[in-house]
Amino acid sequence: MGMKMLLIRHGQSVANAEGRLQGQLDSPLTDLGRSQARALGRRLVREGWVASAIYTSDLVRASETAQILSASLGAPVVCDDRLREYGVGVLTGLDWPEIKARFPEIWHGLEHSPSWTPIPGEEGNGPFCARLLAALAEIRSGHGDGQAVAIVSHGGSLGVMLAHLLGMEVKRPTPFWFGNASLSVVEFRSRGAVLSRLNDTCHLDSGLG
Repeated sequence: MGMKMLLIRHGQSVANAEGRLQGQLDSPLTDLGRSQARALGRRLVREGWVASAIYTSDLVRASETAQILSASLGAPVVCDDRLREYGVGVLTGLDWPEIKARFPEIWHGLEHSPSWTPIPGEEGNGPFCARLLAALAEIRSGHGDGQAVAIVSHGGSLGVMLAHLLGMEVKRPTPFWFGNASLSVVEFRSRGAVLSRLNDTCHLDSGLG
């Protein structure tokens, strides 16, 4: 029985609710975001998940989500700044109307170009992927068959990690999208990694309570 990895996006943040591009902006959860995290925690308990550890980005929207899940699962939380979202430079904290007004060429590229549009001050694809995959390798090496671990992170970060685990080309942007408090599960079997759930948010459909 192989290891299982739960890839979890943080609950709704204040910047999410305001339609802002976050990157590494440290935006806290909204009340809805906390309710989403609690709903996911209840689901994981109902399904019988036992996590050896919950690894999380140190950004508060992720770390608070992880702490809420820890309260349900009783698993230790390990913060790792390598699990942060991509740094988006001058666009950090702006909404789309502000981006269009201040940086019309960048806005047009992001909206219409099939290739990545450079952003002044951005982190860069190479460093971004390198830090995420280094963290992922350490997490995998620290746990064995029969164990499950959770990683609470961000949409862009989860996409890179998932692409790597599935043997796909690792580059930004990835073809994956993750909703707030979504659950994706990768199982490591003898034939390789198997994606058994992707962007699963059914726990949010039955009422948050």
